[in-house]
Parts: sequence; C-alpha cells; structure tokens
Amino acid sequence: MPNSKVIGEASIETGTSSLNSSLEKASVLKDFMALIKIGIVNSNLITTFTGIWLALHFTGQSFLSNLDIVFFTIVGSSLIIAGSCSINNYIDRDIDHLMERTKDRPTVTGKIEGSKVLALGILLIGLGTMFLLFTTITATVIGLLGVFSYVVLYSLWSKRQLVSNTIIGSISGAVPPLIGWAAVDASLGMIAWSLFIIMFIWQPPHFYALAMRRVEEYRAAGIPMLPVVKGFKTTKKHILLWVAALLPTPILLTSLGIPFLILATVLNIGWLALGIYGYKIKDDIKWAKLMFVYSLQYLTIIFVAMVIVTLV
Repeated sequence: MPNSKVIGEASIETGTSSLNSSLEKASVLKDFMALIKIGIVNSNLITTFTGIWLALHFTGQSFLSNLDIVFFTIVGSSLIIAGSCSINNYIDRDIDHLMERTKDRPTVTGKIEGSKVLALGILLIGLGTMFLLFTTITATVIGLLGVFSYVVLYSLWSKRQLVSNTIIGSISGAVPPLIGWAAVDASLGMIAWSLFIIMFIWQPPHFYALAMRRVEEYRAAGIPMLPVVKGFKTTKKHILLWVAALLPTPILLTSLGIPFLILATVLNIGWLALGIYGYKIKDDIKWAKLMFVYSLQYLTIIFVAMVIVTLV
C-alpha cells in the first residue's frame, strides 16, 4: 500500500511549488505594470477613446463600422505611452530611490536591468507605431511627437533643469485625444484642438497639487518642481491661474450642446472655488490633496460626459 505520509509530503511540496510559481508570476506582472505606469496608460485611454468617438460622431461615421480603427488606435496609443513610460523609468532610475512613491520600482530594486527596461520601451514604442500606421499617418506622427515630447523634452531635458518642466511635460499628456481624432479624421478640426487645449491646461494644476504633497521627495531628488523652487504660496497662485484658464474652454465645445456646457462650467467653477478655499484653509497639504482628487474626478467626468451627450 502507498505510504500516506510520503503522499502527503509530496502533495504539500507540490502545493508549495505551485504557490511560489503563482506568486512569482504575480510579482512579474506587478513589476511590468509598474514599468509601463499602468495608471498613466489607463487614464490616457479615456482621452484617446473620447477623441476617436467624437471624430466618428462629427464626421457622421458609425462606431461599429470602424471597430478596426478603434482597435488599432487604442492598442497603438497604449503601447507607445507604455513604452515612453518605460524609458522614463530607465532615465530616472538614479533618483527614483530618493522618492517614496518610486522607490519600489523594479529599476530601483534591481529586479530588472536598466538595459532591458530601455529595450522594452523601444520595443513597445515600435509595436505601437506599427499599430498606429494601420490608421493614418497623421495619427502616427502625432503619437511619435508625443513620445519625443515626453522622453526628450520632459524626461531628458526639462525635468531636472527647469521649473517649467510641468508645463513642458503637459504637451505629451495633451496628445492622446489628438491621436484618437486623427486616426479617424486626419484634418484635425477645432474640436480636436479643443480637447488638446483642455488637457494641456488641466495638467499643471493637477501635477502642482501632487508636487505640493510630495514636495520633500522632489527636493531630495533635486527636481525643481514649482513648490520646491518657489514655495507653496506661489504654487497656489499658479494653480488658481491655470484652473481659471479652464473657465472659457466650454465655449470651444458648444457643438456638444447646452447640457455639456452647463456641466463643464459647473465643474470649472467648482474647481476654482475649491482653489480659492485654499487661501482660508491652514493645512496646505490637505488642500493640495483635495485639489488633486478633484482634478482626477474632473478629468474622468468631463471626458466621459463628452461621449454620453452624443448618445442622447
């Protein structure tokens, strides 16, 4: 008869081995997601999709009849963004250990070699470019300009040298809706550029609020973010000015209808009111957190609303 003790030990060993394998796979997946900055990829998907949707809507084309364009655009833009973020991780591997939110990245812990991270980034950008080429040349060129602005203009040049690095970095963050629109309509009408403008203006107050919360980390890493160089008082003024700049933007999208204009205006006034409240609250970090959270909700609501109003 089989020895039950031996069978039991073998089962335990097999189970342990299976568990370790699962944990290892989960760890690899987690590291990969950290390398490509999956949060950034996902948030940009919203704006890219909105660009696609509105372009189809205003050119009178069917969404279901253009699923191939939607697929190639979503996958292509996601890959070039993921690749750009990977290269950003490669560039910043010498300072990421100084910041709490980046110290566990695989480029810092040594789980993945820098050369492999760079190769991954180049590969992802190459694959993304191939997918975008199945749409239009214009969308492909805009995508590559976005890569250049994020990797070269922001990561390699301005991030460590200029206090205006956030504004320069906002160029790449405003590109995704243009990619989406250009994949459908290469002529890039006023609405497409309006999406770019909204995204460009949205980013400074969003990232300045984050920089206020992480000011000591940026200071330790030697990154000249506005709160580090100019202090909280000046940063709050800049945040208010950028939020105020959003106030007239709904006028650019009158073709989306009155309900959207009202919603966008209310969201803009609400953000500005919260900003003004920052001059009364004594806890700057608490205020910065409120502004940061509001900015995230703002972006999601306003871009999802753009899609919803065209369905009514």
